[in-house]
Amino acid sequence: MPVQCAIGSAVTAITWTITVAAGVLAPGHLGELTRIVPLELADAVVAENGAGERRRRLLPSRVGIYFVLAMCLFPGTGYLGVWAKLTAALGGLGLAVPSPRALRDLRRRLGPAPFRALFEVLAGPLGGPRTPGVMFGRYRTVAFDGCKSVKVPGTPRNRGWLGKLNAALGVTGYPVIQLMTLCETGTRALIGAAFGSPADGEITWARKLCHLLDESMLVLMDRGFDAGKFLAEVAATRAQFLVRVKCGRRLPVLAHLPDGSFLSLIGGVKVRVITASVTVTCHDGTSYGDSYQLVTTLADHRAYPAPALITLYHERWEHEIAYLALRHTLLGGRVLRSGDPAGLQQEM
Repeated sequence: MPVQCAIGSAVTAITWTITVAAGVLAPGHLGELTRIVPLELADAVVAENGAGERRRRLLPSRVGIYFVLAMCLFPGTGYLGVWAKLTAALGGLGLAVPSPRALRDLRRRLGPAPFRALFEVLAGPLGGPRTPGVMFGRYRTVAFDGCKSVKVPGTPRNRGWLGKLNAALGVTGYPVIQLMTLCETGTRALIGAAFGSPADGEITWARKLCHLLDESMLVLMDRGFDAGKFLAEVAATRAQFLVRVKCGRRLPVLAHLPDGSFLSLIGGVKVRVITASVTVTCHDGTSYGDSYQLVTTLADHRAYPAPALITLYHERWEHEIAYLALRHTLLGGRVLRSGDPAGLQQEM
C-alpha cells in the first residue's frame, strides 16, 4: 500500500505490507473473528489438544474453530447459512460449499477440548488497578455465582447427561446446564467457567474454579456458598472472602469488636461477623427490608469498617448483571442447538 508524503520540495514514497488470511480465512465475517482469535491461536489450541487433521482437507480444523464461533453468533441460521456468512466476502474464489454433514463431521472431529482451551486463554480480569470499581483497597473484587437457565434440546443424550429439573407440576420442559463462573465484579469479565449437571450442586462446580483464586482477590459470595468446608478451601488459596450466611446460623463468639461485629470461626477459618439491616425504599414510597449476616476474613475493623463492607457486598449483584447479558442479550433466551453433550460443550 503506497503512500506519498510531500515535505517541502521533496516527495517520499512509503510502502508497507499488510498480511491478511487467504482462502477460507480471508477478510470478511471470518476476518472479523480473526481480530479476536488470531490464526496462530486457533492453530495452537487445535494442535495442543490433538484435534488437527492427519491429511489435507477441504475443511481444516482451524476453519472448524471459526465455524463454531460463527455458529454461536448466528443462532437462528442453519449450517449452510453460517458458512455463507463466513465466506460472504470471498466471492469469485471458487470456494466449494461443504454439505451440512461435512460441517457436522468437522465439529465432531474437533470435539470440545480446543474450545475449552480457547476460552481459558481469552478469559481473565480486564480491569487495571486504577479502573473504577475494580479494587477494594489492595484487593481485586471477584464473585462466584451460578446460573441454571441455559436451556438445551431435550434429546435422549442430553437428558442422560443433564437430567431434568423438578418443577411444581412435574419436570421442566427443557434440560438445563448448571453454569458456574468466577467474575470480576468491576468489569463483569469472566475469569473462569465450569458447567455440567445441575444435580451436582453449585459448590461442586465452584470448587473447580478455586485454582483461579490468589492472594490479590477478595471473593464475594451469596449464602449458597457458606458451607464451612468450601470457605476453608477458598481461604487456602490465600484469597480473602466476604460471604452472606443465613441469619439464623449461630456462630461462636470469640471476641466483640468496637463496631458491633465479632470474631468467630467457620470451617476452621478465623472470620469477622457483621450483622446489618437492609431497607429498600421504592419510588412510590413503599419499603421493605431484611437482615444480612456477612462473614469475612478481613478481620481488621479499622482498616475495613463494617459500613464499607456492607456497601461492598452489593457489588456481588454485578455478577447477576453479567448473567443477564449472557442470557438475554447474547443468548436471547434461545435454546442451544446441539443434540449431544460434546456439541453443547463446544457451544458453552
